[in-house]
Amino acid sequence: MDANGETSGQRPPLPPRPVPPDIDTAGGRGPADAVEAKWQSLRLTWQWGQAVHRIRAPERPFPGIVPLLEAAAAQPRFRRLYPLTSHLALCFSSSTSYPWTLHAGSIEPLDNGRFTVRRRKPSAVIGEVDNAEEAVALLLELLPVGFEPVITATSEDECA
Repeated sequence: MDANGETSGQRPPLPPRPVPPDIDTAGGRGPADAVEAKWQSLRLTWQWGQAVHRIRAPERPFPGIVPLLEAAAAQPRFRRLYPLTSHLALCFSSSTSYPWTLHAGSIEPLDNGRFTVRRRKPSAVIGEVDNAEEAVALLLELLPVGFEPVITATSEDECA
């Protein structure tokens, strides 16, 4: 045993998997509740993933998705939108169900600790910045003025 009481070569146990809020149940209460549940779910899931990564692969850095979610959640305009992650990229929808109505663009954490900000339409890299706060500020500039916060209508509903 080492000074911490652990047997050499053994990893500490994994943290318990969090129980995220039920987004469907929250959505039944309204779109604002669905948005809040999704924010909570993403943060809990990615925080747990980061903790597990630190145990399983401490020699490799974990992508900066956790600080990115925290920085984005601190911005009231983004906090009103439904957050989505895909391949580590964070983007925002004004719809709480598929098909997503994406706004502004996306932010992707890079292996080197920096962040790439992309415009949605036309798709283009806007910049690469040093931290999550800078990335969120840059994406905020791309958010349309006067956008509707969260809607629940799907494309089919809008055409009816």
